[in-house]
Amino acid sequence: MEPTRFQLVARTGHPSFLDLPWDEPLAEWQTRRLVNVIRGISRHVVRFVEYDGALYALKELPERPARREWRLLRGLESQGLPVVETVGIVTDRADELDAVLITRHLEYSLPYRALFAGAAIPDLRTHLLNGLAELLARVHVRGFFWGDCSLSNALFRRDAGALSAYLVDAETGEQHPQLSDGQRGYDLDIAQLNIVGELLDIDAELGLPADLDPEETAEEIIERYRSLWHELTREETFGVDERYKLDERLHRLNALGFDVEEIQLSATPDGYRLNLDPHVVEPGHHRHRLLRLTGLDAQENQARRMLNDIARYREAIERKENRPLSESLAASRWRDEVFEPTIAAVPEHLWAALPAAEVFHQVLEHRWFLSERAGKDIGIDKAVKSYVKSELPMLPAERIVLEGPGRAELDE
Repeated sequence: MEPTRFQLVARTGHPSFLDLPWDEPLAEWQTRRLVNVIRGISRHVVRFVEYDGALYALKELPERPARREWRLLRGLESQGLPVVETVGIVTDRADELDAVLITRHLEYSLPYRALFAGAAIPDLRTHLLNGLAELLARVHVRGFFWGDCSLSNALFRRDAGALSAYLVDAETGEQHPQLSDGQRGYDLDIAQLNIVGELLDIDAELGLPADLDPEETAEEIIERYRSLWHELTREETFGVDERYKLDERLHRLNALGFDVEEIQLSATPDGYRLNLDPHVVEPGHHRHRLLRLTGLDAQENQARRMLNDIARYREAIERKENRPLSESLAASRWRDEVFEPTIAAVPEHLWAALPAAEVFHQVLEHRWFLSERAGKDIGIDKAVKSYVKSELPMLPAERIVLEGPGRAELDE
């Protein structure tokens, strides 16, 4: 018996897939490894196989678009964008069968259709809007023209009560250094048309929530995208004494689910022009990154604020010393020159019941408030002095236990 003819290119760390019937059309497979998975609509045959509990999606399509999609997905993945993991590609199959693209199934993810079936998650509409708008903005920032943005071509995964969207189909995509307004506008038109059609199909098949109108929903996704795009890409100029505006910008991006690891300021006759390179992060990212850089353990929001301050400190030192500074060195100096002196300057009786990270977070909030009120940047030293002179900082409500009229004691 002649061996099956095919060529497989696969990444290490995954199965060999050599026991699959590559000499047969994917639609006719009968292998025991096949599993049924809830999935969206696809123009191609898509089936799933299981190896030791891990699921892999196999999509059959002509070789040229398969190789193209393999390359595009690998490129997006290398940039840290939310896309499915490409695993392998099978070509040169017997009887001139089409190629097969292999991707790792995204664990705990669901296609949009499954989100409308049964008991929908709370506030489904808002989460879908945010998830898809953020995904489209993310890939556009990196110069990727999707060409077929739709709910069907994304997977959604629950993320701390929200939904994170992942790109799963890049067949029609194009990678550019950057996108023109015309290219982005065309991608938005395609997305809006696709989303309306998909929601109308869902309404006919399963029914939609009473407050979810297909056309209004598609339009709102586009509006959310435009607001997010403006926040991500707009140029902003401010003076040296207006650095609190940088904090405001980072606050807004953080609230949208984006992180900024580096801050670039370019000197202009009118002040400093701010350039940011934002990216989406997974839950716990900031806490782990802060621990790695400084050895400090903090909660996620505290860590995010402290990392922003490290980036701010690094930019100021580089500008002052006129030389680049590595992130690790900047973080080490920040801890020695900013964090430790700040904590030492706050009397212990003001924060004995709070972790040091929360105290520093409160000082940063106080500095931002003072700077905004003054219309210019207030240094950390002045902020600490003002913070100490102010009343005892308000503690989180869950740390206060009332014991009798007017009495509050701190939890141990």
